[in-house]
Amino acid sequence: MEELDSMKELDDFEDGLIEEFKAHPVLAHVPLIPADDFAALLLQRRFLSLSFTPAYDLAIDLLTDETGLRIARTILREEYPGSDGRTRSHREDMKEDLLQLGISRRALVEARPSAATTAAITGTLELIADAGRSEHADLRLLAILRFWGEILVSVEYGRFWPRMEPHLTRDGKNHSYFYYPHLLHDAKAHPLAATSRLSASHSDQLGVRLSELLARDHGADGFREVERRAYELRVDFYDQFLPMVAATGSRAGA
Repeated sequence: MEELDSMKELDDFEDGLIEEFKAHPVLAHVPLIPADDFAALLLQRRFLSLSFTPAYDLAIDLLTDETGLRIARTILREEYPGSDGRTRSHREDMKEDLLQLGISRRALVEARPSAATTAAITGTLELIADAGRSEHADLRLLAILRFWGEILVSVEYGRFWPRMEPHLTRDGKNHSYFYYPHLLHDAKAHPLAATSRLSASHSDQLGVRLSELLARDHGADGFREVERRAYELRVDFYDQFLPMVAATGSRAGA
């Protein structure tokens, strides 16, 4: 019973971060951001997506838990489906969605990561590297992959989707190759104490092993520390777009 209570406390902590993130002024006011500004946001967010695979590769290098390694490897390999080069990677699927949203190839080519975006990417790699040399390293690394790479992503795309849906849905059919599938597959579908190996959600697949390590190693403090740092990195990324919300004037306060 004590173990379940502890896991519930961690779920409550995590859910609190999720709700705080949802309430970030930029994410909360996505519908009010002018089209050109939203395009600029998505182009910067693309660079975070491009850092997903290096982050996973670094974590895999540092993991020693064989079960966690297998889960991380499986998720990473899903980013590059097909072995004959005929199937787009998930990064290419993102590009296709961006083009469907009306972002030009020229804008895609000319986009460069801002200082804040670069700091978010560098900070993530530093967070993973620090976790690898800390106590309960495997637990911390899996917590980062799950929260930074899956759960927060689903929250972001959940905020984006109402704005994207009219452009990516035609004749009653969803034509999103990247954003909507990741909104679904990355989401936290179950609490830590009730995760299932049968779940299709990446966060739940990682959550199964994470909950086992938490029960075994009692690394709750490390769990909280890395999730808080991952949350702060993502908040810092979105803070660079606060002027977009301010520019909407009275509409942002509605």
